[in-house]
Formats: sequence, structure tokens, C-alpha cells
Amino acid sequence: MSSEEVFVFPASFAQQRLWFLDQLIPDNGIYNVPTVIRLTGSLKLAALEQTFNEIVRRHETLRTTFIVSDGQPLQAIAPSLTIPLSVLDLQQLPDDEREVKAKCIITAEIEHPFDLSSGTLLRVILLVFSETEHILLLNMHHIICDDWSMGVLIRELGTLYAAFAQNQPSPLLELPLQYADFAHWQREWLQGELLQTQLAYWREQLNGISILHLPTDKPRPAIQSYQGATQFLELPLKLIDTLEKLSQQEGVTLFMTLVAAFQTLLYRYTHQEDIALGSPIANRNRSEIEGIIGFFVNSLVLRSNLSGNPTFRELLGRVREVTLGAYSHQDLPFEKLVEELHPERNLSHHPLFQVVFGFQNAPMSALELPGLVPSFMNIDIKKTRFDLELHLWKCSEDFRSLWGANWEYSDGLRGVMVYNTDLFDRATISRMVEHFKTLLSAIVANPEERIANLPLLSEAELHQVLVKWNNTQVDYPQYKCIHQLFEEKVQQYPDSIAVNFANEQLTYQDLNTRSNKLAHHLQKIGVSSEVLVGICISQSIEMIVGLLGILKAGGTYVPLDSSYPQERLNFMLEDAQVSVLLTQENLLKHFEGFSKPIISIDKDWEIITQENQDNLKSDSNSDNLAYVIYTSGSTGKPKGVAVPHKAVNRLLCNTNYIKLEPSDKIAQASNASFDAATFEIWGALLNGAQLLGISKDVTLSPYEFALQLREKDINILFFTTALFQQIVRDVPQAFASLKYFLFGGETVDMRWIKKILQSGAPKHLIHVYGPTENTTFSSYYCVEELPSATSLPIGRPITNTQIYILDTHLQPVPIGVTGELYMGGEGLAREYLNRPELTTKHFISHPFSNNPKTRLYKTGDLARYLPDGNIEFLGRIDNQVKIRGFRIELSEIEAVLNQYPAVKETVVLAVEDVPDDKYLVAYVVLNQEQIAMQEVQGFASLLRQFLKEKLPEYMVPSAYVILESLPLTHNGKVDRRALPMPDTISFNNQDYVAPRSQVEKLLAQIWAKVLGKEQVGIHDNFFELGGHSLLATQLTSRIRDTFQIDLPVRNLFEAPTVEQLARCIDTMFWTAKGLYKGGATSQEREDIEF
Repeated sequence: MSSEEVFVFPASFAQQRLWFLDQLIPDNGIYNVPTVIRLTGSLKLAALEQTFNEIVRRHETLRTTFIVSDGQPLQAIAPSLTIPLSVLDLQQLPDDEREVKAKCIITAEIEHPFDLSSGTLLRVILLVFSETEHILLLNMHHIICDDWSMGVLIRELGTLYAAFAQNQPSPLLELPLQYADFAHWQREWLQGELLQTQLAYWREQLNGISILHLPTDKPRPAIQSYQGATQFLELPLKLIDTLEKLSQQEGVTLFMTLVAAFQTLLYRYTHQEDIALGSPIANRNRSEIEGIIGFFVNSLVLRSNLSGNPTFRELLGRVREVTLGAYSHQDLPFEKLVEELHPERNLSHHPLFQVVFGFQNAPMSALELPGLVPSFMNIDIKKTRFDLELHLWKCSEDFRSLWGANWEYSDGLRGVMVYNTDLFDRATISRMVEHFKTLLSAIVANPEERIANLPLLSEAELHQVLVKWNNTQVDYPQYKCIHQLFEEKVQQYPDSIAVNFANEQLTYQDLNTRSNKLAHHLQKIGVSSEVLVGICISQSIEMIVGLLGILKAGGTYVPLDSSYPQERLNFMLEDAQVSVLLTQENLLKHFEGFSKPIISIDKDWEIITQENQDNLKSDSNSDNLAYVIYTSGSTGKPKGVAVPHKAVNRLLCNTNYIKLEPSDKIAQASNASFDAATFEIWGALLNGAQLLGISKDVTLSPYEFALQLREKDINILFFTTALFQQIVRDVPQAFASLKYFLFGGETVDMRWIKKILQSGAPKHLIHVYGPTENTTFSSYYCVEELPSATSLPIGRPITNTQIYILDTHLQPVPIGVTGELYMGGEGLAREYLNRPELTTKHFISHPFSNNPKTRLYKTGDLARYLPDGNIEFLGRIDNQVKIRGFRIELSEIEAVLNQYPAVKETVVLAVEDVPDDKYLVAYVVLNQEQIAMQEVQGFASLLRQFLKEKLPEYMVPSAYVILESLPLTHNGKVDRRALPMPDTISFNNQDYVAPRSQVEKLLAQIWAKVLGKEQVGIHDNFFELGGHSLLATQLTSRIRDTFQIDLPVRNLFEAPTVEQLARCIDTMFWTAKGLYKGGATSQEREDIEF
């Protein structure tokens, strides 16, 4: 069609945006608007074809395509157009095959994209089943219609067909206006003071708007695929009537009440108090345009403040104010809003809002066709432009909807939740629908309830997460002390080897005798029930004798590590008010300022050995403290965790995560000041097993460590995750001989789980989790096969332990929703020693117990339930950061970085060395063979590009620091505080850097002209300089003209700097020439001719 044959008009703002999105995501059917109608009866084909052509004649939009001038779309309207009615005859097929074939045709047509620049944007297909059975399929592009338009089309279809079937002329009056008139009027009207008034409102209303982070089942892809699915829902009339009544009482509409309820649901799912929804509005507030087919619908952003935990009634007032404000400023097209506000742009999120709520209050009139019974058919929508959509409408037999289903109720509300299948599983959305229903019922029952306290879970779900998944109670020796249980094993296995350190062994009887003598000696110098005794002895048999001796005397041991800084040791001695110190002669130098009794277990042994060797009688009970272990504190000062005897017994006796037996040989690889030693030492000695010491030097030498495991026939081992990964990297088969291998302490890299499973896994590979405050382990997960997820669960609670995942108001969260981990049960520590305020803060009253003395420990860790009841650990609360409004889990970035072949291990931090300027830094350890191959800056560029292909742009670190190794704490965990600040050379957002190649120079000139900048550097980001969608199309249009290449708009989103886009253009140019070789850069090819 030549330009002389069409009338050209400006596109509306809404059309402009859809055209841009079509350029950004070409060949995609996400903006198709289909309708499928089954026609039963005698169909007059000629009348039907005449009807559609008359509708096309009446409405210019149905004759419209789009041309481009200087990067801007224009409407090109053909003076006349005949719509071909495609008739597909399926009569020859058997009945069952006919339905299957029809479904395939319909699905293919619905997903088939339109070409906006040529061809019609309306397709009509008729499937013939028989002379009296047809299926009519209408498909239009959203750029020429909206849902209101479909009602107009259906109404005209009924009226015109009825006339033409009787050979009568059209009874419809000519339209006074066409859509092009509206587009012209909109541009004329929306400028000057009126535009500024509208913009001022929305700027203030949307200032600092945040991304809504719904908990997803799958990692968010870097580029949205728009794959979707639907879940139906119904709300019975009784519920709707009570909602209507509540709405009337509060002076709001039902729409506002439903918005408030839906925002409450999102608040409970995300824990965000700033909730923005997109809501479609017909935008037909003039009678002259009510009968026009066209794209009028506008999207309003309804942003509500849910802070302060208001009552639902209070929230309704806030939502009413927001909604009325939006309605009074609805004339500003959403497209203009995006253009003016410059929201954070990336290909993984819809801008300004990610969730849509739509409510159609007025049912449309029915389609009536003489001689036919029309029925609208269900359409399986498989596309969505958002994370989540909720659409509700009033029940009506006549109501036309894209979604049909077998409905339970004939009145009330019907609806559909459309969700992105790249993010959510169907089961998750089904639960969300049920939670919405539960919430609505709770709202009408008590609108005065605060929104955080409104019931969300059903009684069955509450029972599942509070009771069923915490049913871990078993008998264990809760009334005995550790040393009493040990003495029972001495009676049972007196001649068995108890401890084996550096080729020195002691039987259970010998160990008991030595520790008894020490205990008698300690009692003589004042050690009794809960007297704190410091112990600083190197890993040896003497250390075990010392621990047992302290407990037998009734005391509480406080492990001290001689490698700690002197200041830290002094603080621990003073803070714990240690009364007696047990150490070795060569370590006395660390305690020269300690004024209380000191026993040197080697130097003073001749005196100690004179003591009574019999078991002591003490007044200790299992509620008395067994030990105090110091852990790091947020203030920089360590805090002492005070643990009673019975908590240790709960960890090691009659457990569900491990079966410890007298024949076992358990390695002690942990320092006694690390709570993992509780499992190692007492796991052996309370079960008649043998404890074998492994020195730190051996532990840190993978090959020597693997050798010792086999030579000493060790069959049970615990390692921190960091040490486990280090061994697996170098000697993956090291653990194959173990019966039980437990690891935990921090997030594990799934590469090494896969490697150990492939190279020879132990009989039982167990991922454990637990804070010191709940005695070493709280949950466990048996790794039998590599999970399909990107992280390893921490599993379920161990025996006599309860785990709850709660929100900030101590309400149980739904399955899949992030919350904070709380621990209960027999393993809880008594307190933080001498820190009553800290104890009160972290050990809270149990919200689900009738016993006021029952407590929970508030861990500060984030987690969520998986559908099978296992728990997924999501990091520390303080490890979750916000960058430019996006909430980011640092461990997710680390997991993706670890997928890069040359990366050995990595840590990502959020750094804020300038106030309010927070950025991400990746600390990377490379595989040895890679270190010499890449310069830091060059390798950082490769990593950045790798991450950009897998993560949204806002999750890509700005700085990269290459390290030889990650610093570890004394307990074998990564020491994040010891990581160096990044060198400014590794930043992505550098100062101005001039173009180096001809391509970069030309691009910089084009950018400067389009953006109105005097100077553009190669590292400047197009969107950060103020670029938006329309400028992006202008830019790509000028690039096409300058370089004579077809550059898709999407490339600009994927490569938003001059340097990146130059590299992209170079690649396209050389690929076209057949000369491209991966890895070359634009700097290496300056002699390109264009």
C-alpha cells in the first residue's frame, strides 16, 4: 500500500507505547486480544462476512497500520479495506479429532503475532464443524482496541448480522468521531498548564516508588518472557453483599474495598508497606467516544501507604483518597507518565507497577444472532505482561469475558488470576487465591482488625505449619547432666577407646578417672554449680579431660581460643566473670593480667593426680549451665550464649537426623570455642563412640585431611560449608568412606553438592542449620539427589525442636512467603550472659503456647516453607539490601557468579562509602589456572557481561575485587568485615571516558544529539542520562540510518552504554561480513568503513 493511498495521523500516546513495545519485543503475541464464540444453528455466511466488512468500514482503527517518521509512529488509515473471512472446514474429521484440531488452530492463532506496519490488525476465522455448528475466532491487536471496544464490536455484530441476514440495510448511525480525532485532540489538549498540573500530581504521588517483590518460586529471568497461565476464582454473593454493605458504611465503592483487600494480601506476601497496583480504566468519559472501537484504556497507578499496621477500616480511608486522586488525574496517559518520570528501566520488570487489579462492575449486553445460539468459549491465556494480574467481574449469564469456566456460583463475583509462569507455580497461585478469600471473609467479620493480624491461612494450613511440621517430640534424657550420661557410658564401655589425639588414646575408664581427679581439685578451689571456668587448652586429650572435669565439679565451661586477640580474651574473661582459669603452661602468657586462680593442667598435673578418682556427687541438674560460648555481636563486642545441660542432650540423644552408635569414630575438627565442637565431643562421649582429633593444619590441607579420614577409619564428620567446599574442590572423593557427613553454617554453592554426589558421596550427606542460641543444630536436610532448585534446603526441625516462620507481627507466613525463623523447644539457650536487654529482645514469649514461660528464639534469619515442608534458608535479614528501590538478596548474586567457570568462590557486599550512594561489590577468587590469564579490569568486564545475561541490571555489581582467597573467621566462616574496599578502577560508573573508536565516536554524537547533552562518554548509561522509550526509538532509528544496520530496540536495553552498544554493532557488522571472531572489541577495529 503506497503512502498516497492512506491518511496519516499522529498515534495516540497509548498507541505510541504499544508500538514501542512491539519494537522492543518483536514477533510476540502478548498484545493479541482474542475472542472465541461457538455458534449453534443455521449460519448465513454471506451475512456474517458482510457484517464484519461493515464494521471495518465504520471504524477507521480496523483499517489502520503504523508507519515510522524520524523514529516516531504514525497512524496510516486506509480509505477502504475488505477483511477476508478465513473458513476452515473440519467436517471430515471424527468428532474427537475435530475438537482437538480446533483447539490447536485457536491456540496457534491466539499466539500468532501481528505486523503493525503491514496487513490488517483484525483477523477473522470461521471453523466449520457441521452445517449447524461453527466456531468464530476474532483476533485483534491491542493497539486498535480494548475490552470496551470488544463490547462495541459484539453489539454491532449482533445488530448488523440481524439486519443483513434479512437483507436489510444497516440500522446503525454513522459515527460522529473516529479514533484519529481522539488522538489529535489528546495531543492538542494535553499540554501547557494542564499537562504540568497532571504531571505535578503524579510526580508527587509516585516519588520514590519501589518495585513490588512478590516471593517467586523461580529466579527472575534477566529478560521477561511474558509466559503466563490463569487460575480461576469465585466469590459467593453472600460475601459480596457483606463487602458491599461495608463499602457503603465507609463511603467507598466496592472497587476501593477490593483494592484495599488485594493490597493487604500483597503486603502480607511481600512485607512491603508501599504497595502500587496498576488498574485499567476505560478512559471514555465523553459520550462521543463511547461507541468507537479503539485503544482508549488508560492504566492508573494506585499507590497506597500501608505503614503503621492500620486497621482495615483505616486503610480503606487511605485507599479512597488515593483512588479519588487518581481518578481526578486520569487524563494523563500512562505512556506520558513513564516518559516523564524515567522510572528504573530493565527488561525483567514492568515499569512503575508489576501487579494489576481490574474490576468490571457492569456486565455487557448479550450477543443475540437470529437463528443462532452463541456462547463464548474459554480461552487459555498463556501470556502476561506483568508478574500477576487479578481481574474480577460480576456474575451474569450474558457477560462476555475472555475467560469461561465451569462456575460453582451463578451470582457473586467471578475472576481470574493471571500469573507469569517464569516466576510462579500453579500451586502457589492456587494458595494465593484461597488466602485472598480467607482475607475477605476476615475483613467483613472484623474491619477494625489491624491488617497484619487479619487471618490469612486456613485452619488446616495453620495446623500444618504450627503443629504437624513441628511434631518432633520424643523421649530423651532431659533430667540428666552431660557428665552423668558420660558416666553411664563408662559403666557400659569401660575399656572402649573414648578419645584419640595425636596417637595418644584413653579408654572411657581412664578418661573418667582423670576427669574425676580434676573435678575434685576444682571443687576444692571453689568450683560448684554454675561457677564459670575459663578453659584455654590446645586441641588434645587434656582439653577433653578439662571439659569433663569442669562439668563434674558442677561448673560451666567457657572455651577460650588462644589465637584470639588479647583484647578479646580479656573482654570474655571479664564479661563472663570467670572465677577459675584452666589452661596449659605454654599459654599462660595470654593471661598475665588474670588475678583469679589459674590451673595449668600439665604443670599442675602431679598435684591433681593425687585427688580422689571416684565420681563426684554434685547438686547440678540438667537446667544448670553446661557452657558459655561467645559469638560475634553486632556492636563489635562478642556475646556469651549460655547453654544448659539438657539442651546438649536434646542435640545428641535419640535424635532423628543421625544415629550415633558405640562403633562410630567421630572427628573433632572444630575448635572447642565453636559450637560445632558440642556435636563432635559430646556426640561421641554420650554415645560410647570414639572421638578422634584432627589438627587445624591437617583440616586446611585437603589431601592430608582425606588421607587421615581413611587411615583413622573416621566415619562421622562435621565441617563448615566453607571448609567442605574447599575440600570438595580439590579432593571430591574425600568423603566417600563416611557414614555421616554433616555440613552447614552458610549458603552452599550447588556446584560442590553436585560434585560430591558424582564423585563418591558419603552414605548420609546432611545439610544442617542452627544458631548457637539453639544448641548447634536446629534443622537437617538429607541430600540424596541434587535438587532442581538453585539452593539447598535446610530441611525440617530435629527432634524436640520447633521452627516457625513468622512475619514482623509474629503471624505465620504462607508457604513460599519469606519470613523470619523462630526457634523453640528443648535446645534453647538460657540467655545471653549478663545481657538481660539483649536476651529479652531475642528470646521472646512463645506466641502459640499457653505456658507463659515458654520461649522462642528470634534468629534474624530469613526463610520460607517449601510445599513439601522443607525450609529454604534465604540469608540474614541484614544481608538483604535495597539498591535503587530494588530489594536484592546478595546470596542470589553469589550463586550466579559461582556458575562462571573461572570463579572458584565469591562474596557480594552492598557498600555505602558515600551517604545514600549504595552499590554492589563482588569479591572473587579465581581458579588457579585463571589468575594469570586475565587482568583485573578485563576479567571484571567478562564477569559483568556474564551476570547481565542472567540477572536484572540492578543486580549486577558495580565493582569487582579479585582476591587470592576469602578471609575466614576462626570458626571457618567467611569474614565479611575483613574484605577490602574496592579500588575505584574496578567501578562500572567511571567518570567521563572519551570515545576511542570510530563507532564509539559516532554513537556518542548520536546520543548527545538525541539526549540534548554536550558530551557523552563511553560508560554513560542511556537511561541514567534521561533516555526513555520514545528517545530510544529515535536513537535506534538514527543508528540504523548512520550505520545501515537493523538494530533492534532491545539491544539498547541489553547494552545501554556507548561502549557496550559499539561492541554490539561491531559484532553485527562483522557477522554480516562473515568475519566475526568472538572476543574482539571495537578498539581493535578502528578501520571500519561504512
